[in-house]
Amino acid sequence: MASKLPPSALQTLRRPSLNINNNHLPSPIPQTQLRHATFIPRHRRPYKFTQLVQLSDGSTYTVRTTSPVALYKSAKDTRNHILWQPTDKSLRNVEVDEAGKLAAFRERYGRGWDAEEAAVEQQEAAATEKKAEESDPFDSLVGLISDFAAGSTSNTAGGLSAKEQAKKDKGGKKK
Repeated sequence: MASKLPPSALQTLRRPSLNINNNHLPSPIPQTQLRHATFIPRHRRPYKFTQLVQLSDGSTYTVRTTSPVALYKSAKDTRNHILWQPTDKSLRNVEVDEAGKLAAFRERYGRGWDAEEAAVEQQEAAATEKKAEESDPFDSLVGLISDFAAGSTSNTAGGLSAKEQAKKDKGGKKK
């Protein structure tokens, strides 16, 4: 059963009055109940496109993916990569220069950074070091000084600045 409340406890809902003599202004809070819909989270399922994947040997297969590209041509795949074809001799080339950046680097800085040549240079340096130990230490010192004097240039400032080197490189590459 419902409990009885005194009549003074109940408040009556009043409509906002437009009477100027009344000191009450319309309230920004509505006098009626308002209920918004409850948010129900749902799983996100992105749209899947059908994509044709073409491998490097020309074979194709179809996949469902979120990428909108209809045809995907793979440059590196299981047919032309050393990871999946370790016995293929043509894939054993370590210095693959697809963009020509390695050739441009060698043109500018020389071949001093190459791995094979570095190993050969180390062997040659070890051989000359053995010969230097066997010969007179005074001769090696004189040879060192004469090599340094022959290799020195008249510029004592330490070579070209970066800007001058860049200008020199640009000037030498005219086509």
